[in-house]
Amino acid sequence: MDDQAELRFNRAAASVGKARAFVRAALPAAQFRERIDDITLCVSELATNAVRHGSPAGHLFLVRVSVNESLLRIEVHDAGESRPVLRAPADDDLAGRGLVLVDSLADDWGTGPRDELGKVVWVEFKLPEPATP
Repeated sequence: MDDQAELRFNRAAASVGKARAFVRAALPAAQFRERIDDITLCVSELATNAVRHGSPAGHLFLVRVSVNESLLRIEVHDAGESRPVLRAPADDDLAGRGLVLVDSLADDWGTGPRDELGKVVWVEFKLPEPATP
């Protein structure tokens, strides 16, 4: 069984913190205690990209959280057409590290087109195996 929640946010810097809070509230705390910081950081990076590079002015972005027995998937939908690219920033670069962090913290991530205008960027986290007696 999948549990799913989603919420739309304004294209504003303040929405990044609201997206983090939404995702934290949507997660069953006990299942994610060990990875909540990684999850929160990935949401922050994807929401920041949607605000800065993804959603054109006047458009919202959507955050969707889906959880099943084995996987947490977080999607950030925006109306922008350009897809994010994993970069290899130099030590003195001031930008380009967001997806490097996502790539190192999440179990998987990717991008795809939306049925409507724009794209979706997603991250996945595998749930820990239940302890066996």
